[in-house]
Amino acid sequence: MYCVMMYRRGDVRSWTLRCLVSMKRVVSFSTLRCISNIKQNLPSRTSLSLCSRAVFFSSSCLKSSSDLKAMDLSDMRKKYKGDDECFEENQLVSLDPIKQFGEWFEQAAKCPEIGEPNAMCIATATKDGRPSARMVLLKGFSNEGFRFFSNYESRKGKDLESNPHACLVFYWEPLNKQVRIEGTVERIPYQSSCEYFHSRPKSSQVGAVVSRQSTVIPDREYIRQRNAELEEKYKDSEVPMPDYWGGYIVKPVLIEFWQGQTNRLHDRIVFKRIKEGESELEEMQHRAKGDWVYYRLAP
Repeated sequence: MYCVMMYRRGDVRSWTLRCLVSMKRVVSFSTLRCISNIKQNLPSRTSLSLCSRAVFFSSSCLKSSSDLKAMDLSDMRKKYKGDDECFEENQLVSLDPIKQFGEWFEQAAKCPEIGEPNAMCIATATKDGRPSARMVLLKGFSNEGFRFFSNYESRKGKDLESNPHACLVFYWEPLNKQVRIEGTVERIPYQSSCEYFHSRPKSSQVGAVVSRQSTVIPDREYIRQRNAELEEKYKDSEVPMPDYWGGYIVKPVLIEFWQGQTNRLHDRIVFKRIKEGESELEEMQHRAKGDWVYYRLAP
């Protein structure tokens, strides 16, 4: 009511400022509707956008922790592909899952809406099964497996030391495609790591030496100073690759190709590497190339 009286006196600017100053508690939706009604009675050139933004700011920022309520995201959904664009088995470009991955990766690399098609989530777990996940960059793939580089002393490095199994996930949202890869993990040869290390920008080489990944540091300034010291030290010389840094290869035992469907009847075609000595196909499995079989999973 105070805001309305201020407007009647014609002092719109003071009215807006007074509204901002007096917002010390959460404003209800009924108040927002009231403000909307007031706006309809203001001159057309007058905007309440500033006041409205402040209302929402106060609503989200001035609540105490005890006032916070669970956020309902149940209405957040988007359309994927229709049934006429489904991913059928006869659309596989190859029964070799590595070649099929290459086809989808090429599509992602050519999509202008995808900034880093080689970005992937890698999930690892401790020996007793405590999981962790993070984003890294794929740096190569072949029939042997999928390569990436990291600090051997990091959380994932320690996980892989005691439990050499990992899962990779690529999600290319504009294409509504996802690839999930499960496999065993090994370090690649030292020389291969060294060659890649020295192909990186020098600043990245120095950064790998500076950061003892996943260890606790006092603040940002600590690592900034350390970086400056090493940049000066190696200004005119080669940066030696630290022994705690190098590459890994994930040797796949399962590769799943997923494509989203608007009705949530998503497409899931899985390739599984059969173990040595296994020859009998399980129900609804099909022969693929080499030691792979493939089948469809319910979404």
